[in-house]
Amino acid sequence: MAARPRQNSLGSLSFSVVGLIGVLALIIAGATIWLVLTDPVTVAETVGTGEVSPLIRTLATTIFEALRGLLKYL
Repeated sequence: MAARPRQNSLGSLSFSVVGLIGVLALIIAGATIWLVLTDPVTVAETVGTGEVSPLIRTLATTIFEALRGLLKYL
């Protein structure tokens, strides 16, 4: 009895999309926690003023530096 080839379906595609969103959420959450621990002044100013652009800029820089450090080892 031969095994049937697995067909791509909407279920497997949605599982991949959910997995990708989960990984991105994990990265952003980890960077936010790291930012709270390493640069609490920026986080406090963002919460106090409601201006999110400094927080997003610092988060992007943190994620970029982490990726650059990881790629340095590859």
